[in-house]
Amino acid sequence: MNNTLSEENQLSGDELAEGTRQVVDGRERVFYSGYWIRTYPASANSLEAKKRLIEALTRRLFNHTEHGLNIPGSRLAEVRQSYEEESDPALKRVKAGMLAGSLFNRATDIFRNLVELQACGVEIKGSDALTRECGRCLLEAMELGHFVLHRSGEEGIDELWGEPFRAFSVPIEEFYENRYIKIGQTMRDIDRIADAMVDTLSGIPVFARIEPLIRAFAQAARVKTETLRTDPDIFDVWSRMVTAGERLANFSPDENAGATRGVSDGHCVSDALLLLRAGRDLTFFITRARTPMPKSTCEYIERCRVYKETGRAPTAPVPLPA
Repeated sequence: MNNTLSEENQLSGDELAEGTRQVVDGRERVFYSGYWIRTYPASANSLEAKKRLIEALTRRLFNHTEHGLNIPGSRLAEVRQSYEEESDPALKRVKAGMLAGSLFNRATDIFRNLVELQACGVEIKGSDALTRECGRCLLEAMELGHFVLHRSGEEGIDELWGEPFRAFSVPIEEFYENRYIKIGQTMRDIDRIADAMVDTLSGIPVFARIEPLIRAFAQAARVKTETLRTDPDIFDVWSRMVTAGERLANFSPDENAGATRGVSDGHCVSDALLLLRAGRDLTFFITRARTPMPKSTCEYIERCRVYKETGRAPTAPVPLPA
């Protein structure tokens, strides 16, 4: 399924309201940011469903952030004391992330116990002290999340820190609708990266065959972005993305296209290969997180621009215009 707009819908894309739903190829999809995104039934808005959702979002958070943040909620007092007593800015940043992780785990522990109490017939209200404490933990963790980087070290993903609090504070159906908005934005940035790669590399003689590989990888990434891990299609979807990424990373420049001493049309071939693999890696990061990484995306596009103009790829991110 190509989740970009059909030719007919492209002509009227400006007239389609964000959030429009319709059945496409036998499945309901929702329209955001120019893409028809696969939808899934939302769970009933119960404490049990919210517990499962917050647990899943917490696991997802630790999967995409720096190592060492998954501190048990039972150690919250210890890690808070260590954070508050730290004076070195670099160490304090890391400890802020550890404190945020412990706060998330504390909130999950509270929610788990609330659900167990409810199962025993105890009525749980939104004004309950434990419920308020759960919300406070999630809110503080979200504020501290600004100090934490993505596992790649490139930038933080604030959205990951805000999701558990949003899942706690709004109905589940509303939470999922917001996720579709983020998935549409993620698909848009996947295509922005692909467009930059094609625009930068396809005009270089030794890379003349690269565009179909880039487009196939971007398509596989978009499908992976909209597909839940619990979907039966995930086995084919993930396999296709991985193999498309491998074909892209293993691309061999055309030796018959006139390259001399590693230079083609004034462009350094080895730099181009590094840029190609960096774009592949960034797309993987964004796709797995299912959330945009705007700073990294803009920096990568700027690196592509510099390479296209100079023939050399910057070894470090290019400062973006103010």
